[in-house]
Amino acid sequence: MSHSHLPIFNVDLEGFDEQVIQASFQRPILVDLWADWCSPCVVIAPILEKVIAEFEGKVALVKIEVDDGDNMKIAGRYRVRGFPTILLFEDGEERGRFSSARPAHFVRDFIAQHSRISI
Repeated sequence: MSHSHLPIFNVDLEGFDEQVIQASFQRPILVDLWADWCSPCVVIAPILEKVIAEFEGKVALVKIEVDDGDNMKIAGRYRVRGFPTILLFEDGEERGRFSSARPAHFVRDFIAQHSRISI
């Protein structure tokens, strides 16, 4: 799935504060902390993209590959223990998180429960 028209971005440690923390004051930001060796990460990626598309720009998805550069420091900052871990930021704060692959209805409900956004 091409996500050039969707609010889906790859971010690294350098851009994290601006593209996640600051951006979360405009709309909720779902952060996917993933690794390419992680099979549940591969499973949930298209599910996250599908759900983000359903929210029609009201929620953004930021993908952070933890093995790239200094990105593991982000996982350390938020005490992430396994991958994938999905964090939801709104108004500069972490509002919720879950780990491992989950179905689309779970992700939809998670966003609705932890943000002011609904479909």
